[in-house]
Amino acid sequence: MVVDAQPTLLSPQARAFLTATPPRYATLATISRDGSPHQIVIWFLLRDDEIIVNSRRGRRWPANLARDGRANLAVYDAEDAITIGCAVERVYAGDAAQADIAEMAVRFDTPQAAQREITRFRTEERVSFVLRPTKVHLHGDPH
Repeated sequence: MVVDAQPTLLSPQARAFLTATPPRYATLATISRDGSPHQIVIWFLLRDDEIIVNSRRGRRWPANLARDGRANLAVYDAEDAITIGCAVERVYAGDAAQADIAEMAVRFDTPQAAQREITRFRTEERVSFVLRPTKVHLHGDPH
């Protein structure tokens, strides 16, 4: 099923799948400078109806997103999945980006591992991208 999402709209079923516990990782696909796809497994947050992704500056996928604001995010669990075409809504760094990665660490890691990661992240220049869904594809029966 293909659903054309409004800029701030994900179905309740999609939201539940994206925010399930334990959390599911996402695969983010961006467009490389030469036009080829680049994929990476990442942590993410769903905040309101926007998807937040975060990285250390200097990596390939943030450079790709900064240059070409189109991306695709896939989150799956066995045969159930959601793929989301996205557009970069905004980008920010500094304390807000540090807060995002800390929230992700607490969500995706054990408490002890999260604290170690947060300490390491504070030594890095972090950047957050807010992705607005443009198309949502549900595969199987994600819930």
